[in-house]
Amino acid sequence: MTVELFRQDGYLKFCQAEVTAVYPNAISVDRTVFYPLGGGQPGDVGMLTRETGEQLEILDCYKDRDSGAHLHIVKEGALMPETGETVTLTLNWQRRHRLMRMHSCMHMLCVAVAAPVTGGSISDGNGRLDFDLPHPPEKEDLDQRLNEIIQGNHPMTLSWITDREMQQQPELIRTMSVLPPMGSGKVRLVKFGEADLQPCGGTHVANSAEIGPVRVQSIKNKGKQNRRITIEFAS
Repeated sequence: MTVELFRQDGYLKFCQAEVTAVYPNAISVDRTVFYPLGGGQPGDVGMLTRETGEQLEILDCYKDRDSGAHLHIVKEGALMPETGETVTLTLNWQRRHRLMRMHSCMHMLCVAVAAPVTGGSISDGNGRLDFDLPHPPEKEDLDQRLNEIIQGNHPMTLSWITDREMQQQPELIRTMSVLPPMGSGKVRLVKFGEADLQPCGGTHVANSAEIGPVRVQSIKNKGKQNRRITIEFAS
């Protein structure tokens, strides 16, 4: 199992790690700062630096659900490190920070739209959530409301509850399509001041104001009661 350093501190940009397994186009290590694809958030990209100084570009990151190992994807045919070798993993921080900002923005969108979430995804520069909502909100009103919440300077804090406690508080779950990560015995809660509290394993900014100004890109009907709201950075 790979130790997920980003769960405690999403601002770590690099770490040293020991290679635990090597595959044709992937490398697993004992610990990492790279977030793996999941929960609507893309896997991180960046660089792996060997003891020799040679660098391999990390194109993506996945988590093996059976072993818990993180697979850092590299170009097939690259000169791979040896098992047991110490390497340095360095994030593409600019991209990661944009994903952190947008993921946090999606939490603020959950506050602005009081309806169950049926799906969603995050990409570099925008994100979207689908809501179980009979009537779409007015675009300008939502734009103003969302930015007001973001500018409210809500500090982000992390806490953990047991799987059993999570099952006893189903009201914390906002997403109807994706259940919180359970099975390890504890669930991570992400709280933004008094604005939002929900289980989430993704990476987030330290304060809602760090998200910056955003705008509602579009509101689309995707079914009888399914409204898809897409948000993008305004600058």
